[in-house]
Amino acid sequence: MDDRLIRCFFAVFPALAADGIRSASVESVEDWDSLAALRLAAVLEEEYGIQIDLPDLQELSSFEAIRHYLKKRWGVS
Repeated sequence: MDDRLIRCFFAVFPALAADGIRSASVESVEDWDSLAALRLAAVLEEEYGIQIDLPDLQELSSFEAIRHYLKKRWGVS
């Protein structure tokens, strides 16, 4: 799952260093604004074939939070 999720992050944040993705969060990534959050959600939806509800976007504020969300809500492993 991590490889797929890392690819999603690279698609939205191409300037992010590979070793920084797993620790990426709204606070640590300068380009992670509301538009980037929507783009990331769209990429995740396409990659995993899911539908992210708009209220869930607030929960998706870091790599780890997204990883947890995908496992808990969608059973992605």
